[in-house]
Amino acid sequence: MSQFTSQDLNLSRAEAAERSRTVTVHDYHVSLDLRTALQDPEAGFTTRSIITFSAVPGSSTFLDFVGRSVQRINLNGRDLPVEQLYRGARISLPELAAENQVIVTATGEYSRSGEGLHRFVDPADGKIYLYTQYEPADARRVYPNFEQPDLKGRYSFEVIAPSEWRVASNGAEVSVQPLSSTPELSRWSFAQTEPISSYITCVLAGEYSYFSSSWSGTVLPDGGSLAIPLGAYCRASIKESFDAETIFELTRKGLDFFHSVFGYPYPFGKYDQAFVPEYNLGAMENPGLVTFTDDYVFTSRATDIQYQQRANTLLHEMAHMWFGDLVTMQWWDDLWLKESFADFMGTFAVAQATDWGNASWVSFANRRKAWAYRQDQLPTTHPIVADIVDLEAAKQNFDGITYAKGASVLKQLVAFVGEDAFFSAAREYFSKHAFGNTTLKDLLVELSAASGRDMSDWSERWLQTSGISTLSVSVTADDGVLGSVRIEQEAMDPVTARNADRPHLLRLGCYTFDSTGALALTESHSLDLDGASTEVTALQGVAQPDLLLLNDEDLSYAKVRFDDHSLQTVLTSLDRLNDPLARVLCWSTLWNMTRDAVLPAASYVEAVRRFAPAESGVGILSNLLETASTAVESFTPLAQRSDLREELLGTIAEQLKLAVAGSDLQLAWFRALAAVSRNSTGQLGLLRQLLDGEGPIGLQIDTDPRWQIWRALAANGLAAPAELEAELARESNSRALVGFTVAMAARPEAEVKAQAWNSTWQDGSLSNELLSATISGFLLGPEELREEYRSRYFAQIGEIWASRSIEIASRIVGELFPEQDAQPGLALEQQPVVVLATEWLEANAEAPAALRRIVIEGLDNLRRALRAQLG
Repeated sequence: MSQFTSQDLNLSRAEAAERSRTVTVHDYHVSLDLRTALQDPEAGFTTRSIITFSAVPGSSTFLDFVGRSVQRINLNGRDLPVEQLYRGARISLPELAAENQVIVTATGEYSRSGEGLHRFVDPADGKIYLYTQYEPADARRVYPNFEQPDLKGRYSFEVIAPSEWRVASNGAEVSVQPLSSTPELSRWSFAQTEPISSYITCVLAGEYSYFSSSWSGTVLPDGGSLAIPLGAYCRASIKESFDAETIFELTRKGLDFFHSVFGYPYPFGKYDQAFVPEYNLGAMENPGLVTFTDDYVFTSRATDIQYQQRANTLLHEMAHMWFGDLVTMQWWDDLWLKESFADFMGTFAVAQATDWGNASWVSFANRRKAWAYRQDQLPTTHPIVADIVDLEAAKQNFDGITYAKGASVLKQLVAFVGEDAFFSAAREYFSKHAFGNTTLKDLLVELSAASGRDMSDWSERWLQTSGISTLSVSVTADDGVLGSVRIEQEAMDPVTARNADRPHLLRLGCYTFDSTGALALTESHSLDLDGASTEVTALQGVAQPDLLLLNDEDLSYAKVRFDDHSLQTVLTSLDRLNDPLARVLCWSTLWNMTRDAVLPAASYVEAVRRFAPAESGVGILSNLLETASTAVESFTPLAQRSDLREELLGTIAEQLKLAVAGSDLQLAWFRALAAVSRNSTGQLGLLRQLLDGEGPIGLQIDTDPRWQIWRALAANGLAAPAELEAELARESNSRALVGFTVAMAARPEAEVKAQAWNSTWQDGSLSNELLSATISGFLLGPEELREEYRSRYFAQIGEIWASRSIEIASRIVGELFPEQDAQPGLALEQQPVVVLATEWLEANAEAPAALRRIVIEGLDNLRRALRAQLG
């Protein structure tokens, strides 16, 4: 294999811009010979690219390819010296003509990391499955190409594979012909695509099960008719659990909705959706062949919120057909132009086009915005429109800012300009830039024209600054009558250290106990905040509400702080607030206060114990139980932790017994019981009963729940290897194998932790999913078993970053950042892991920025937890 340097792999923005000035791509013909996938994967696969392109005459450029070897480079009919031109991950192309054709034949490698062409052998039946995943720059692991988003081309793929397989690509299947010399192999040919970027090309091959349907409808503005073939793929071993018709029905609703608001016909022919194993992402928007993790094929009982989240992902990817695929950002600085919009539109579409309705915005406030708030308070925060200097930075930028904060700000934008103006701007944007590449400026032009407002100031303050505003309600009152109500905004950009007050169009809800004891909305005031302080004059002299809820309806993006009176109402009566979105906003505020060490973790856990049993929505309940567990394990002083954990566990066990048989809520209480029990022996007897088929009526203990129980037992030293092996033999499939791997590494024995550690750092054969499972197990059990690995972590991360792919290295470095509880008598900066991480950062100032970012974020999360523990 060619030896790569970090410069070769890490394409810079400047290099991409120079190549874009030099080259205009016309089309690709890509051939992949996958016959070795069946019997000889170590041999790799043959790949050939035929690329036609224009260039500045006499100039030179390069192709990208990360593979085992290159056999031939033919430029304009002339064979070039491979050994001189293929160095690292680049193929040099000298002395270009005005019009060029290059043919490169090479050998690629099958992947176990989910990057490039991933190969998976299903433990359930031995069947083989291949799929590609490229974002941001892994198409070069499969075929030679110009790997950057603004060098779009028309692609046609040809694939040789075993004849009994199914093979698919972005374009429609044109022909399948058995090879005359080897009839057990066939050649699939696929139609040429419209111009697209390399990172959204796709190939699928293997013994997949296939389902088909169709959509038809009318498309604005001309009212013409359009018919789209629909397809769906999954592994054979899980096809009985695959609800294909539900997927198709949701797909049809999505296509109806997006055509109605975008007014531009879906341009990529067919619409296939493949559910694939060991996927690194939730999904990927490859036009004509969207790929999803097959965790979305629910082989164990799933709750309504899981189905809703799947629907959100499906419609998120569909939104990408327009925001991202039809019109693509020029460079990764403007990643938000696709991800923020898809994240917002996915939720918007679920709300508008499905039976979940407004529950999708409750889920958005409950989980997605919480992700954004966490990310935006890290030292590595960045503007939504980011400064992405190279591919490593681009890889790290698929984060809570680009997705969830961007979507939150777009929700504020829609409130600011109105839905009609927003969608009018989108339609004009698609029409002007179809199959092209854009920057922020291109979108602002259309938003300004459609809304009649100059959007440059709004953009500068929301999209081009970092950090999060904190909005506090300041109240004076006399004998139950309001004197003044002021909204204070604190907003400093942590990157520039400058004030960053943002305009907020939001609502202030006034809630008062009614005759039934419920907290009812009595008044709602629309506020246009701008600046450090805003007086709410409409409330002067009125009776003080029991709760003033700032950002009611969740229109803006900001942390909120209650006034003292409202905080007491929430802590004593939150279950009496009937509106689920308002309730989620209160929970969000309490959780942010806990993370900021403003509210003691014990107070948050007490609120969850007191009010969570009244929650009727499984999404809200599940999130509350997860955050309560985090509050116990991360933000509670060690001396108080055991008692608080047992109190929480007691509530969970009681509510599990009281829950309606077979309900989603019953399943949520069970999952919390198993998760919290990984750190406690208090309810292991109940878990054993459940494992043996005894326990609450209606609770289905199938594959996933059984392994959740085994993980808790293993972490407490109550699962012998023979028991775990017997459980795996009971139902041997990929989900069970992951559960087994976690449980085996969870056992609280020094030699077990040593084996898991060594496997993580040294065993390059572990797939992405089994690597993370091994790490998950290693992290369970008593902290003292992992103390010796703290210094080893910092000694090894530089080497692992240099020797593994960025996906695998990021997993190891990020997931294994050392944890520790606060040691009494030591100041924050004297805590052992804080010292180790700080010393590493000081000694490794020249380390890759992406590696440093992971360490910086791990250190900040640790400091936040220790700060709360120290009080």
